[in-house]
This record gives sequence, structure tokens and C-alpha cells, in this order.
Amino acid sequence: MKYIDQLLENNRRWSEQIRSQDPNFFPDLASQQSPRSLWIGCADSRVSANTIVGLAPGEIFVHRNVANLVVHTDMNCLSVIQFALEVLKIEHIIVCGHYGCGGVIAALDGRRHGLIDNWLRNIQDTANHCREELDAIADKTARIDRLCELNVSRQVLNVCETTLVLDAWNRGQNLTIHGWIYGLKDGLVRDQNISISGEEGLEQFRADFIFNTKRHSAADSA
Repeated sequence: MKYIDQLLENNRRWSEQIRSQDPNFFPDLASQQSPRSLWIGCADSRVSANTIVGLAPGEIFVHRNVANLVVHTDMNCLSVIQFALEVLKIEHIIVCGHYGCGGVIAALDGRRHGLIDNWLRNIQDTANHCREELDAIADKTARIDRLCELNVSRQVLNVCETTLVLDAWNRGQNLTIHGWIYGLKDGLVRDQNISISGEEGLEQFRADFIFNTKRHSAADSA
């Protein structure tokens, strides 16, 4: 069977299985979606939001791109955030990166990759900002994984600094921004202990992100 035909057959079997278990599943799903969270993740085929957190279709709103970036000129991402906040009234935005991210590796390897280098500039800026901390990590894999974590922190900050999120907080909307990272080797999500629920928390997180690497480097050399 050809590959595309196989995909269509898989879909047919999946649909039949779901309908046999719950005849109202698809009619109910078609009538509404009521997710409580927006997932901003990597486009990597191994990182599927619904599968990772065990949710059914309709239970999580998803935006994915290379290396889970939130760029302030990306109308696609910003439109997704606006719809999630203003129409779906979601309560949580989760930025989830993953270890071994190809986009992060490409941003760190110092080589030219073509058009995507413009997209990865955001990660390179984060790497430059955290250069002392990253250079102090001798193991290459550990260095990449640390940049994956730092990239999540940077993107959480970017989410919080959008006018969309700031406006939501100003009108009293219940909204928390989280930073997670996923392990491809064990399937586990690591909470990076980032949960920002308002501008006061944003100010503290921004200060921590700006100065943490300098404190970290000083501690390593002490």
C-alpha cells in the first residue's frame, strides 16, 4: 500500500474505533472546542502536544514552529495567541521545548544553513547573552540541552511581553505562562519552575533572566 493510502486507511480505522467507543465523540467535538491551555511547541515530529500530556482532540490549543519560538513580528504565532486569549479564554500558555532540538543545534554550531538562519537568530541572541554559562559547559550535549532550557525561558519572556498577554492581564484575565522542556529519551516533561501570572511576576522573571547567567558564572568560578 502506498504511503498516503496507508495514512488514509489509518484515519478510517481510527475514526471507526473512536465512534465505536463513543458515538457522540465527533458530533460533540464538532460543536465546540473548550481547551484550557495553549501549547507553543516545536514542530519536531516526535513532540506531539496531545500525546505527551494525554489529552484528546479539542482539549489543548496548539501552535508549533521550528524551535518553539515566539517572535514579535510573527503574525501567525501572535494571531494564535490572540484567538486563544480572546475567543477561547484559555487560562494557561505553555512554552514547551525539548532536549536535542535540531533548531537549537543549528543555532549553536556556527555554520550557515540558509533561510532558516534568519529564524534562528533569536536563539543565537540567547546563546550570546548566556555565552559565559554555555562556554563553561565542556560536554557538547549538555551545552545544547542547557541552551534548549534557556531558549524556553527566553520564549516565555517573549510571550509575556506581547501586547496580547499584557492586555489580558490588565483586563483581569486569569492567565499564567509556563515553561516546560520535554525529554525525547524518556518521554517526561520537566517543569522549569516558570509560572508567571501578571506584570509583577514578569518584572521579577525578566530581572532573573538578565542577571542569572552572570551570577551562575561567578558561582562556577568561586
